[in-house]
Amino acid sequence: MALRIAYLGPAGTFTEDALAGAGAADNHEPLRTATVREAILAVENGDADRALVPIENSIEGSVRPTLDTLAFDAPGVAIIGEYDHPVRVRLIARETIGLEAIGVVISHPQPLAQCSRFLRGSLPQAEVREVNSTAEAVRLVSESRAPWAALGSQAGADKYGCCVLREGIEDEAGNVTRFVWIAKKAVEAPPGGERKTSLVFSELGDDHPGSLVAALREFSSRSVNLTRIESRPRRRELGRYMFFVDLDGDIAEARVAESIEGLRSQAESVRLLGSYPVAGEPPSHS
Repeated sequence: MALRIAYLGPAGTFTEDALAGAGAADNHEPLRTATVREAILAVENGDADRALVPIENSIEGSVRPTLDTLAFDAPGVAIIGEYDHPVRVRLIARETIGLEAIGVVISHPQPLAQCSRFLRGSLPQAEVREVNSTAEAVRLVSESRAPWAALGSQAGADKYGCCVLREGIEDEAGNVTRFVWIAKKAVEAPPGGERKTSLVFSELGDDHPGSLVAALREFSSRSVNLTRIESRPRRRELGRYMFFVDLDGDIAEARVAESIEGLRSQAESVRLLGSYPVAGEPPSHS
């Protein structure tokens, strides 16, 4: 039976490019969604077996819709794997035109941010517009007779019969997007291999100096290495935050489990998002 995999669509997006490298089954059944949030909720609601969604970019940072959906809207899912996908952005038009003639540039917010220096320097006259996906941007450009351009993938240009005007226009050559696999529940940890754990916690009791330091000391005192920490608003009043954390190790390891239990004694809520193989070791899809 084909695995149903949800991801940001339509066809021709960077996420679709990433699927092959991320270990997707050859016979998977694609479920293309209009937003990252909808892809994650497709797993939460049982409409998909897995989702592949971007969570972090080396230039632009975290993908907020992914973090917010995991924190607020999808308590029944878990991260079971990750994949680092090199991103090479193309400037795409319906036909060959000079850069000075381009009046509008369309894309998803992430590529627009990743190529902001190029846009300012090479297309200062162009209006920048955001859409839900790079594929949608290329489709709109292919259907318009106006001098528009899109930021997108080679697959998108090929799908809609468009012309690549420039490639590799991202601000940094090492542009990488980290994707995560989402499943309905965590997959049992296989023996061996490096593992990573992700969690989110919030509300450290009474606000006092050093409260966050004390919470993080639960990890440092047990020699658990934190590889990432980021705060996001709790969507309540100002000054209330949640913290996303990635750390080295698996929840099955005593030092990791003890650190998380220590954190639970200080935080109002702690949610384990998943323990999974580090990038380069594809997760189990059984």
